[in-house]
Amino acid sequence: MSALEIAQQLYDSQLGTALRESVYAFPIVEGLHLIGLAFSVGLLFFVDLRLLGVFLRQVPVADIMNPLRPWLLGGFVLTFVTGVLLFIAAATKIILLPVFLFKLGFIALAGINALWFELKWGKSASAWGWSTELPAKVKFAGFASLLLWSLVIITGRLIPYLSIE
Repeated sequence: MSALEIAQQLYDSQLGTALRESVYAFPIVEGLHLIGLAFSVGLLFFVDLRLLGVFLRQVPVADIMNPLRPWLLGGFVLTFVTGVLLFIAAATKIILLPVFLFKLGFIALAGINALWFELKWGKSASAWGWSTELPAKVKFAGFASLLLWSLVIITGRLIPYLSIE
């Protein structure tokens, strides 16, 4: 079964139809998606800017990362779930857009970057994160995160403007 056939099945499903045809469902899901982005990517930007050394340099990285981690993860879960719902509602239109494939690629790269950072540096942030000058690889991870999540948001916002009606 091709990706387009799967998208068609999702689009034609009861859930896809209900999301599209409801006066309230799609806007509520879209609003929750934006709230999830604010919590996930919005808070992640604070961490990334600290990793780059341009924000809260006097605060240890762990003191920023650790309290934000549950909010970031909760935001990512909300963003993921609502993103899937938004896709289901318009799957046949979205699956054909190259910008959607770019968005998925940027999400994958951002996820790999986050996983690499967590496995390599995140658990030991209390050991290195007090310094005002952080290791180059940590700075790179922060820069890559800022760049990739910005590209995810930009490509996501392009989807409704490039959609085929």
